[in-house]
Amino acid sequence: MVKLGNIFLRYSVEIFLLHVINWSSNNYKLMVMADVPAIFVFGDSTVDVGTNNYLAGSLATANNRYYGIDYPHHVATGRFSNGYNPADFIARHLGDYTESPPAFLALVQKQSTFKSGILRGVNFASAGSGILDDTGNKGFHNVTSLTRQIEQFQTVCENITQILGDVKGSKLIANAFYFLSVGSNDFFDQFRFNYNISTPELVADLSDTFTIHLQNLYNLGARKFGICGIPRIGCLPGIRAATPGGACNETLNGYAQIFFNTTLSLLQDFSSANPGMNFSLGNYFLMTTGVIDNPVASGFVEVEAACCGTGPYRGGFKCTENSDLCKKRDEYLFWDWFHPTQKASEMAALSLLYATGQEFVTPINFTTLANIQH
Repeated sequence: MVKLGNIFLRYSVEIFLLHVINWSSNNYKLMVMADVPAIFVFGDSTVDVGTNNYLAGSLATANNRYYGIDYPHHVATGRFSNGYNPADFIARHLGDYTESPPAFLALVQKQSTFKSGILRGVNFASAGSGILDDTGNKGFHNVTSLTRQIEQFQTVCENITQILGDVKGSKLIANAFYFLSVGSNDFFDQFRFNYNISTPELVADLSDTFTIHLQNLYNLGARKFGICGIPRIGCLPGIRAATPGGACNETLNGYAQIFFNTTLSLLQDFSSANPGMNFSLGNYFLMTTGVIDNPVASGFVEVEAACCGTGPYRGGFKCTENSDLCKKRDEYLFWDWFHPTQKASEMAALSLLYATGQEFVTPINFTTLANIQH
């Protein structure tokens, strides 16, 4: 595996992205600057790679055309994207991966290969889920909550220990990379169903519950946490389509900003209280704001409407084979009513991985975090 020095880190994020965004997939390995033993992914549809395909009755699915139109062989895998999502790009740059580790529920379908399949990592993320256990159930009927995802991880840990033994198993788990992308759906549920709870109460509940989730992961041996904040969710096509005049919903945007600040404080306290815990927090809100406010500088043409969908801003419903489909997908920030295109996911992942300073990712970037040894 070829590893380059710190030459890339001398670029600003903007210049760096201009240099790498048009590289072919064959060049990705030239940029690998970490080599983690395993990657474990938790969260929602932003990083789901097919979990909900196995959930009976779930309405949060992406296993139909035109999802996956730019994925190899044009397969709709369950990713809410025209191709790959951030988990795929993060994995490519943190080790010898071509994409995200497979979904846990996909692995358990093949018991004969389950144990060998988990040693390089697992993706537990489920579209529609959130930090709170009830999030997503009312709107999507069947999702895998973050609590359940961590329970599934516990099963994986037990199997890893059985395979490798206590010492080697614990070392793998401690040096693995933990990628979490979650939180938007908790606010969407509040926005959609208007629960009788104030913003401070909701944020406090999310913060307390997220701390419990992190503690459970830490107690299972996790030490390196790469976590994403919430993007500018008030400007998603699905929200614009429901807003008079197509304006952004600033209440939702406010939620995203508050959540980032609260999460940063939470992680600082949590790392101080738990020896050996290291974290990196990505500021998706700032990333998406920069693109929406100055699309040309980021290489986009359309940052309001989705590439695939129906109605105003193509934000009336999920992407289906009957949807309007744009031709130049790399010119769009949004793929469907709530999710980014493959290109936008790649740009976000590169920022998380290699950004210098603390504007887009703090206190260290994902690559630096991944290189910490335990």
